[in-house]
Amino acid sequence: MRAAGRAVRARLRDRIAASDPGLLRLTAGLRTVGAIALTLAVLSLLGADVHLLVAGAMAAMVATFAIREKQLGAQAVTLALGLPVALASVSLGAVLNSRLVVGDAFFVVLIFCAVYGRRFGDRGTALGLIGFQVYFLSLFVGATVSALPALCGAMALAFCSSALMRFAVVPASPTGVLLRMRLAFRARLAQLVSAQLELLDAPADEMDKALAAVREGTARLHETAMMIQDRLEEGTPDESAARLVQRRIADAEIAAERLGLLLLTARSAERADTLTLHLPGAPAPSVAGPAVPDETGATLRRDLQALHALVLRAGSGDTGTGLAHVRNRLLGYRDEENLPPASAAVQDVFRGIGESARAVLGLRIALDGPQDESDDTPATARSREELDAEDAAIDGGEEAAQEEQTGLRRPTTRAAVQVAVGSSLAIVGGELLSTQRWYWAVLTCWIVFLNTASTGEILVKGYRRLLGTVFGVVAGIVLAGLVGKHTWTAFALVLVLIFAMFYVAPLSYTLMSFFVTAMLGLLYTLLHTYSLDVLVLRIEETALGAACGVVAAALVLPVQTDRRTNELLGTVLERLAEVTEAAVGQLSGGPADELLDKARDLDQALADLRGATQPLIHPVTPLRTRRHTARYVVALLETCAYHARTLAATAELLPTHPSIAADPRLRGAAGRTVRNIETIAARVADEHADVQAETGPSIASLLGSDAGTPRYGRITDRVLRHLERLDEAVVGLARPLGVPVAAPKG
Repeated sequence: MRAAGRAVRARLRDRIAASDPGLLRLTAGLRTVGAIALTLAVLSLLGADVHLLVAGAMAAMVATFAIREKQLGAQAVTLALGLPVALASVSLGAVLNSRLVVGDAFFVVLIFCAVYGRRFGDRGTALGLIGFQVYFLSLFVGATVSALPALCGAMALAFCSSALMRFAVVPASPTGVLLRMRLAFRARLAQLVSAQLELLDAPADEMDKALAAVREGTARLHETAMMIQDRLEEGTPDESAARLVQRRIADAEIAAERLGLLLLTARSAERADTLTLHLPGAPAPSVAGPAVPDETGATLRRDLQALHALVLRAGSGDTGTGLAHVRNRLLGYRDEENLPPASAAVQDVFRGIGESARAVLGLRIALDGPQDESDDTPATARSREELDAEDAAIDGGEEAAQEEQTGLRRPTTRAAVQVAVGSSLAIVGGELLSTQRWYWAVLTCWIVFLNTASTGEILVKGYRRLLGTVFGVVAGIVLAGLVGKHTWTAFALVLVLIFAMFYVAPLSYTLMSFFVTAMLGLLYTLLHTYSLDVLVLRIEETALGAACGVVAAALVLPVQTDRRTNELLGTVLERLAEVTEAAVGQLSGGPADELLDKARDLDQALADLRGATQPLIHPVTPLRTRRHTARYVVALLETCAYHARTLAATAELLPTHPSIAADPRLRGAAGRTVRNIETIAARVADEHADVQAETGPSIASLLGSDAGTPRYGRITDRVLRHLERLDEAVVGLARPLGVPVAAPKG
């Protein structure tokens, strides 16, 4: 019974870890709700009225969610600086509340300064956010000069409550967050292996569904890997440790993605296109009956289940002989003599399982330290030697300096001007709608500019906020009717809605807006200002604020979505060319390069592009052809990035891996591919550029070996396969981007 209970708890823990990497959303929700509850409890014991309770609750929420730094010391400094900013803001709000023109002018200046402060990093962003939100709070509760002492006391209490929850009750040190993210990576890796197992067993009519699960699992694993990279610097003791973890995470991700591709190829009995794993909705290759014979299929199924168990138990501290036996068997597939008799495609799957097991072993050693080696087979011992040699060779590298834009070209300055103009329009229009609650339009205009960089992104965010507000108003009406005059019931529901708001915020902006609006309906009930007209006015003000934001973004220093995506696309292509050229250069015997850093920069650039294309691929986008093109281009770039990452990971093995040597014949093999990438980048930068992509003989034939004979070692063969597919993907990228492709000569 105890063993069964432990297994259930472990499965539940893995599910939670996989759904919320690092438990960031859960921590944010608990910390905010705890700070608000503590503030309300103390204020109620002091006999505070409802207005003061609402002000304290909102201040506690702002003091908690505004802090973004990862280091606890930096968080403490920002929180300490935030209190005087909050006190000054609420005081000015109380003084200027009755002075229409001066108050409005100051609000616009405050908004400009708050947005401009983002250029100073997380601390500037937090202080600007606190200043704006607390000024808004003063308008919401109708702060007066006579009430200032009590309001300032509530503010101080709210900040103290936030500090207590952040540093004592729900602490989240960088090391602890990184540890939880590593658990999430392991859980998501196990989920991906499960999806691959289902792909192996899926009947022909369910292949599309199984492939969609593998595609989603691959994307979720990559998302977690990116989150870990973001936290490595703060969560590890030194740069060497950070680079070691980064390397092992990258190895595991590449091995898992390659295993999925090999399984897809084995099932379809034809070469599967890597694009299939990255393009949403892409159909699975046709399957004519079982591609894997029954006996071999049973062995393959057993080994995939064993790999799944190995992944799950890798972080459990289990060092039993059962785990060692499984690990030894899977690592044995890295030797040709241990492969079962089967077709070449199926044998590749067994090799992929062996490489995945090696990646899991490397991840465990990097995260948990040396392991018991008493049960090692020769294959396992060799894998350990390779990993040890690689670990010893890892060293830190210097970050490249980034060119900083100045003046109105700087994004923070441009956004500050835009939001100031939009807020001015929102103030004028909002006061025409309501002289009492015009600030809702300003709040919406402010919010749609947060974390957006183009007109299209602002338009989509405004639409989502309006949609969430409309449904939230309906929920607010229902909740207000149910709560009536029960103050503490209303506050309890407010806490539930706030937790839900923070928990879903990274997943759905529409849902977050829904919970915010439903919560506001309850706050209006508490302030005895609730009515259907007030909630309808909330929709009108939200629509007005979103419209003002879009108008300001479109007319004042505009950044069109196409321009923004083209800039980011050019950056991705530049990073892709750098990684490819450096990796192939090192594989052909050139000097060592910082390939891990280059691959990380490529992934980050691609993530930025993926976010910027959301307005183009949003379901409400009327231009369906452009939507399909944007989705296809991003999927092709993800395919290119996978092959480039794999080339970089293989090149990183050269200095230490005993069975891998540089192959001078590879020198220049990627020349055409890199030229094509640069050609496409030139067309993206200038649509009138007279350029042309090249095609021609296969990459393998460029090495000048005779066809039909064994030409290369296994590693060189793998490098050539990735180069071939990268070359094909780059040529495929040229067509949707309007770059002519030259036909092969002769």
